[in-house]
Amino acid sequence: MATVEARSYEPSLTRTLTLLPAMALIVTNVVGTGIFTKTRAMTCNVGSPWLVLLAFAAAGLLTLAGALTFAELGAMLPRSGGHYTYIGTAFGRFWAFLFGWMETLLDGAASVAAIAMVFAIFLNDLTGGALSSGEVLLATLATIGATTLLASASMHANGRVVAVMTALKLLLIAGIGVAAFWVADGSFAHFAGNAAGAACADVSLSARHGIAGFGAAMIGALWAYNGWADLSFVAEEVRRPGVTLPRAIIGSSLLVIALYLLVNLGYFFALDPKTIAGLPETASVAGAVLSRLFGAGGASLLIVAMMISTAGALHSTSLSIARIPFGMARDGLLPAWLAAVSPRSRVPVHATLLVGLCAGLFALSGTFDALTDMIVFALLFFNGLGVASVYVLRRSLPRLDRPYRVPGYPFVPAAFLIVSAALMLNTLITAPARALMGVALVATGVPVYLFFSRRSRAVAAWDDDRFSGGIEDL
Repeated sequence: MATVEARSYEPSLTRTLTLLPAMALIVTNVVGTGIFTKTRAMTCNVGSPWLVLLAFAAAGLLTLAGALTFAELGAMLPRSGGHYTYIGTAFGRFWAFLFGWMETLLDGAASVAAIAMVFAIFLNDLTGGALSSGEVLLATLATIGATTLLASASMHANGRVVAVMTALKLLLIAGIGVAAFWVADGSFAHFAGNAAGAACADVSLSARHGIAGFGAAMIGALWAYNGWADLSFVAEEVRRPGVTLPRAIIGSSLLVIALYLLVNLGYFFALDPKTIAGLPETASVAGAVLSRLFGAGGASLLIVAMMISTAGALHSTSLSIARIPFGMARDGLLPAWLAAVSPRSRVPVHATLLVGLCAGLFALSGTFDALTDMIVFALLFFNGLGVASVYVLRRSLPRLDRPYRVPGYPFVPAAFLIVSAALMLNTLITAPARALMGVALVATGVPVYLFFSRRSRAVAAWDDDRFSGGIEDL
């Protein structure tokens, strides 16, 4: 009976996403907040503009190593859920559940909260810093509410929004990077400067300079790249996945790396590193550059454009993340009501509302940098587990068709795993409270898993089919 009930919620998916729409989905997920705000804290972490650029490049290469590996996994297992499928197939449904739990709470709800917080920061920039901290929080909560309502509309309507936002993002990021070189008093001499003596608000001394500082800077850069694997969540809707998935994941990763390096070159040409590091946490680096370039009036127009771009990332994140608790509920691992689909909009409204509610709670819990550090720490672990799946699956499922194989195997996945482990260790040293909070939030999923797994034994046949080759779990 439970099997029939779980399968009754199974959506009818069609492979309609071609290469360009698939790349657009990744770009609009990735480009949103980090590139506008994280350079400030990263400059405090490492002090030098060149080291900031190196951190962005290193984080981009790490992302590319993960993308190359996920391209093989996605082409081999083109099913909805991405990590959820790969981890489950390789390591069992316990770890798959914890990933889904983390994706809903941390990379989902907390990401939505953090992105909405940046949207409110841009709003504060637009008003010339007139908003109090309480008003910024209210604006954050209102933004989360409006985005949740939009994500509850039909997929047809949401698809049009994604297309428009992606085009705007590409023009915006490239435009800022190029326009920054027009600042009258900009100078390449800024690249020889450092951030010594800057205020560095909310950046701890333990996360400044040396190896620890560079590791903290990479954590900030990885937040800016967050979302590179989200196309795998909708893999069942990608046309010719064996070809399209690898091209979309790799192509969009290279595009975003180039854009990020371009815009950071513009930042440091327009502003010296001490000025960037001395910005308050509630100000954006992009906003400061645009104020220098166009004055208050011109900067305001471009800040509105950045708000729209940030809203696009917020929208696409809310849209895609809601499919994780929906899928888990459909499989009997969360309450069945989360698998309900609206008869009017044909989207999982209850799951979407859950993500919005949790995001509102996270917005009340801490600062932007605290939220993102918790998210990236948990993501490093689960992205690592997803990448490690390639080793397990090549051994346990050697005859499965692999239309694409990661180049440089086994060294490329190994490089991703080694660097990810080093960054996790560095975060435990420089920001132990935030890292352990991320672990604690993931651990809250253990009793939930035990409860629902015991109630959903009738769905074991689904596990055997989808997670074939998995290692025994709890």
